[in-house]
Amino acid sequence: MKTIQLGNTDLTVSRLCLGCMTYGEPDRGRHAWTLPEESSRPLIRQALDAGINFFDTANSYSDGSSEEIVGRALKEYARRDDIVVATKVYFPMSNLSGGLSRKNILQSIDDSLGRLGMDHVDLLQIHRWDYDTPLEETLEALHDVVKSGKARYIGASSMYAWQFAKALYTADLHGWTRFVSMQDQYNLIQREEEREMHPLCQAEGIAVLPWSPLARGRLTRPWGETTARSVSDEYGSTLYDKTEENDGAIAQRVAALAEDKGVSRAQIALAWMLAKPAVTAPIIGASRAEQLSDLVQAVDVELTPSDIAELESAYQPHNLVGFE
Repeated sequence: MKTIQLGNTDLTVSRLCLGCMTYGEPDRGRHAWTLPEESSRPLIRQALDAGINFFDTANSYSDGSSEEIVGRALKEYARRDDIVVATKVYFPMSNLSGGLSRKNILQSIDDSLGRLGMDHVDLLQIHRWDYDTPLEETLEALHDVVKSGKARYIGASSMYAWQFAKALYTADLHGWTRFVSMQDQYNLIQREEEREMHPLCQAEGIAVLPWSPLARGRLTRPWGETTARSVSDEYGSTLYDKTEENDGAIAQRVAALAEDKGVSRAQIALAWMLAKPAVTAPIIGASRAEQLSDLVQAVDVELTPSDIAELESAYQPHNLVGFE
């Protein structure tokens, strides 16, 4: 597994980050398609064996059970100093109203550390922008979390570039801890982040950690084919269903190039992303051993400039979605 520095930090991470939304008790939270602990643990172990050292979860995934499962597995299978663990705060929990107030942030990090069984996380990310809490309150609370030793760094996710720029300069103005990463929606059928967010991140030394790099699986299977998750994934439908015709043309190019190179569609989609200079580590999801094995091989797939141009040739501007 290839590695890369996480932005301007001293963290070295694998080129693929294992997204842990898939791992959580199905009867907790809003996603009945998640894997219970006995099914999740082998995949976490497999990721470690493959050289993945970067794990991303959130307090809201499966009502906290994702953090519990991931924390127990990592404690058993890995040395804490050998792994990079990221979690998030924003969405409501049973004991939290949600948002990025000082109260919610300080309570959330304590709850997350308790579920993970850790004394700190490497990266605490704000899951969304909070329009109701003063930015200064949020940034100072995050700064205090870092200064307390409960998080080494802070990251952000899914916002407009002007908002991220505002957060960066506000932190600088007050001498508070800066965001070191941006977790944004980015893939072959949603490339709007290339316009402003990614140039901003490159200029500021910010790591880019794309979520949904395979467009919720749409780039990995014949266009129109569904899975149990895709049928029940109401949020996914809000991201992609309005651009199906154009997206289908892009997916066909992925399929054709995959056949020509003798690799999977998923490997092509990830290889395209890994070739982008702004991208640090795409966040992948895996619910089966063979699926994870396939994704890991993407780091060794090489695309030529003409391959990349062909994959990108059908793209048309899309609306920005996923910030809510």
